[in-house]
Amino acid sequence: MSASSAFSDEKGGSASEPEYGHDPASGGIFSSDYKRHDDLKEMLDSNKDSLKLEAMKRIVAMIARGKNASDLFPAVVKNVACKNIEVKKLVYVYLVRYAEEQQDLALLSISTFQRGLKDPNQLIRASALRVLSSIRVTIIVPIMMLAIKEAASDMSPYVRKTAAHAIPKLHSLDPEQKDQLIEVIEKLLADKTTLVAGSVVMAFEEVCPDRIDLIHKNYRKLCNLLIDVEEWGQVVIINMLTRYARTQFLNPNINESLLEESSEKAFYASDDEEDEDKKAEPAALAKRKPYVMDPDHRLLLRNTKPLLQSRNAAVVMAVAQLYFHLAPKAEVGIIAKALVRLMRSHSEVQYVVLQNVATMTIKRRGMFEPYLKSFYIRSTDPTQIKILKLEVLTNLANETNISTILREFQTYIKSMDKDFVAASIQAIGRCATNIGEVRDTCLNGLVQLLSNRDELVVAESVVVIKKLLQMQPEQHSDIIKHMAKLIDNIQVPMARASILWLIGEYCEHVPKIAPDVLRKMAKTFTNEEDIVKLQIINLAAKLYLTNSKQTKLLTQYVLNLAKYDQNYDIRDRARFIRQLIVPTDKSGALSKYAKKLFLALKPAPVLESPFKDRDHFQLGSLSHLLNAKAGGYQELPDWPESAPDPSVRNVEVIRLLERVTTLTSIPDWSKCTSRKDRKEKKVEKPFYSDSEGESGPTESADSESDSGSGSESASASDDSGSGSESEDSGEESESEEEEEDEEVEKKKRKKLDKTKPKKPVEESAESDQSSGAEDRKRVRKAVKNQKSASESESESESSESEDESEEESEEESESDTDVRKKKAPVSKQPPKQSKKESKKETQEMSLLDLDDFEPSPASAPVTPVNFLSSSLVSDLEGLSLTDTILAPTTIAPSGLIKMYELLHRIKGEGLGVEYCFSRQPFSPDPNMVAVQIQFTNSTNAETKNLHIEDPRLQYGMRIREFAEIDVLAAGESVTVVMGIDFCDSTQAANFQLCTHTRKFFVSIQPPVGELMTAAFLTENDFKKEQENLLNGKLMGMNEISEKLTLGDKCVNEHVIVERVTATANLSRVPCGSDKECRFAGKTVSSGCLVLVTVTTKDGGGAQLTVNCEKMVIGTMLVKDILQALSQ
Repeated sequence: MSASSAFSDEKGGSASEPEYGHDPASGGIFSSDYKRHDDLKEMLDSNKDSLKLEAMKRIVAMIARGKNASDLFPAVVKNVACKNIEVKKLVYVYLVRYAEEQQDLALLSISTFQRGLKDPNQLIRASALRVLSSIRVTIIVPIMMLAIKEAASDMSPYVRKTAAHAIPKLHSLDPEQKDQLIEVIEKLLADKTTLVAGSVVMAFEEVCPDRIDLIHKNYRKLCNLLIDVEEWGQVVIINMLTRYARTQFLNPNINESLLEESSEKAFYASDDEEDEDKKAEPAALAKRKPYVMDPDHRLLLRNTKPLLQSRNAAVVMAVAQLYFHLAPKAEVGIIAKALVRLMRSHSEVQYVVLQNVATMTIKRRGMFEPYLKSFYIRSTDPTQIKILKLEVLTNLANETNISTILREFQTYIKSMDKDFVAASIQAIGRCATNIGEVRDTCLNGLVQLLSNRDELVVAESVVVIKKLLQMQPEQHSDIIKHMAKLIDNIQVPMARASILWLIGEYCEHVPKIAPDVLRKMAKTFTNEEDIVKLQIINLAAKLYLTNSKQTKLLTQYVLNLAKYDQNYDIRDRARFIRQLIVPTDKSGALSKYAKKLFLALKPAPVLESPFKDRDHFQLGSLSHLLNAKAGGYQELPDWPESAPDPSVRNVEVIRLLERVTTLTSIPDWSKCTSRKDRKEKKVEKPFYSDSEGESGPTESADSESDSGSGSESASASDDSGSGSESEDSGEESESEEEEEDEEVEKKKRKKLDKTKPKKPVEESAESDQSSGAEDRKRVRKAVKNQKSASESESESESSESEDESEEESEEESESDTDVRKKKAPVSKQPPKQSKKESKKETQEMSLLDLDDFEPSPASAPVTPVNFLSSSLVSDLEGLSLTDTILAPTTIAPSGLIKMYELLHRIKGEGLGVEYCFSRQPFSPDPNMVAVQIQFTNSTNAETKNLHIEDPRLQYGMRIREFAEIDVLAAGESVTVVMGIDFCDSTQAANFQLCTHTRKFFVSIQPPVGELMTAAFLTENDFKKEQENLLNGKLMGMNEISEKLTLGDKCVNEHVIVERVTATANLSRVPCGSDKECRFAGKTVSSGCLVLVTVTTKDGGGAQLTVNCEKMVIGTMLVKDILQALSQ
């Protein structure tokens, strides 16, 4: 308040300014919002931070009260550059709120966020990334991707954590970025800080939960860091490791250990299992280890056990489900005490815990029996908790404790909670079904309840008694008679229907009472509920078949009443039964078997727990709670039949040992120092040296090789006889025989790995007739390899840090890795030499892939020499767009335009639709992009009334429809032109394509290069416009510059011009320099200038510079031109 009073003093006003938030009429039509907003704007424009802070607090308070503060956006955005961190934080809170709603305004501030990403304060960098990732606009996906990649390499773990949080947001906005995001996830998984671990595993679960190969080398690190990760990170990591362990380790309960507790075996092991154990006992004694648990499996169980004492219920629940799904039966019991402790928590926590305990007690009843009294019901418990505790008590009931449990149940029946009473009576019935010794006792107790004053208690008792009587009906005819007398008093439909069913089913035991009951029911038939009416018809049919003399007329009367009932089920049942039991001339052969149909012996119902089949869902999950598969749920994998190779996790052991040996000195390790020194020397080079940084630790997951080292030198050293040393260091308890076996297996595996890389090269030489889809995949892979190689070369020249070389290593692809592994020399070489070799091999691989692709029949071959004529302008106008994502990389000659599929003829039921960007001006509106659409009718009938309906466009976009096509004859094609104003964005224009019979949802998404039109400038005009852009409102933010390595085919200026103009609709600008190519264009919608400069350097290098006011356009254009020139 001091700040606001100071401000009012400055203005000369009174300090007692009215508080708008507490005024009841402040949200009304007549409120003076405009005055208050002017007030806030003045405070935001003030030079005093205290006033700005007060203004931001008031604005955030307005947002919290649900008021619109969007008109303050320009005034707030200016304060992003404020030096006061508190003000900045509140500004970012405001921006996150209005970013998605005010997309155009949010895009204006992107340059500020990009500057914030470079701020020296880690909090500001993280906040800027958080706001940027909260802007749900697809046009800034490339900027978000660059920001996430930079933040993933940030020095601050807090910023890296924020980058991990941004990954799922970007994936949900644009799933096509998945491959690049996986590379970032792989890098962050290798992070050693506990702050990042939980967040990156969450991102892993959201984006690529099936890529368990990324977890192999980080498994032991995650297990060891688990105790120090924050609580919610622990939950995510434990759930992920549960699924991982189910795929990598053997089931510990297949052959039960000799050390298992024999006293508890009766609770959760069947007789068959006990017999098998007795047979296996001699062999087990001989080996002394019937089941040897994998040390990594033991590591997980050992490191999660202390978390059972966590204060967070979710962590305890996560560890409990891990032990239930992964631990040997003898060790699962330790989770019972922790779960019972959670039952003293809030009712919400109790509900979730009891749901899981109810499932556990079906399979592992023994571990909860000592805590039976903890599940006794308190009068203060909510109904849902009471019912779940009843479920657990029923599951725990056995011959020894049933008397105690039944005494508890008798007390529960006196409760005022009717739902709970009904559940208690059902629980008594289940106990009677499961334990034969107490069946008669339970039945007598339930019969006594029939005289209860409460009708609901009586009704539920009748339903349960009916189920119990089916087991021994002959012995209980007195009970059936007693229940028949209750038919006049009980009004609950289910109870009345149960009594009628019992009398009908066992009418031979009560031959005198049954006809009288039918007589009474016939009187009230029309007033009964439908379920009761159906049972009256059944009773009449059964009595007609067994005692037709007394009940023939009654049966006909009931069937006649049912014939005209309002419910069609009852009418149909009456017609069916009349034809079946009353023989006539028309009745079929079934009437002979009427007695067998109606009076057949029916099996007694099995009263089962509703939790019986829930254990196929992972415990603790939402799917288990709902008993239905929830969105995003990952199935718990089955145990593997044979143990997968454990050496895939060895890389992480080596790296952890390096870390520990550098930080501390452990006496126990001094025995094997010499071996470890040798090992560390061999491993250290690929992790830290510039020469082999490209094949760093992240490579093993990408190449999916089984070698634990993850580098050339380490794999070579493993071949020379030390393959299992890394495993020895972490698993000292294993015997020497096992080590030798693993060493032999590793050598075999490495030999296989060495032969693998030859395969893709041989295949690529013989795959000229491969499908178009495979070609596109190879070209994309080759482009990625070429790009990563060029980046690594340029950065080695400028001697960048180790972090950047590691980042480059993560961008290596599988094919590149395989080629390097094939040709990598065993002996050590100088760094520069190995760098050049790896670069050559990368280029060689990409050339193979491109050669593979070029003979594709989809397009004509490139002829660079004859492609450009002396008149540049006329030739460049007809170039087709080429985008590596959307189309093949070979460039079509002038006049052949690339067509994109809008509607496939199979999906369009014979109507095929293709479109292209003609690069011609759209005459009705020059601010629209001309889109040429070709319709082809492949059917035998004509298609009528082709037109567009229901355009669904982003804010600011417009569409100019083509004239309706009245008739398109069979087998013919027609071409039309429509205009779309994409508003300088690459967001898709969605609309319905309609015929006279069908409607098809389609979308047209333009490459960024098609949002421009060629602009013809002189050299002086180009330089002048470039200077204007550089010295504009955002100093230096209108220029994006990138280094690149030109592809082998970019041998001269002609090819560079060809590639650039094919990528974007730009015109060539004359230039006096031989080493510089300039291009100019304007965005179609807003007319913003786009200037592109490609400067070639000696040695195949080049620099690409794009100047454009619209930074998003510039960033995306740089990416596309880089791809085109790097091929």
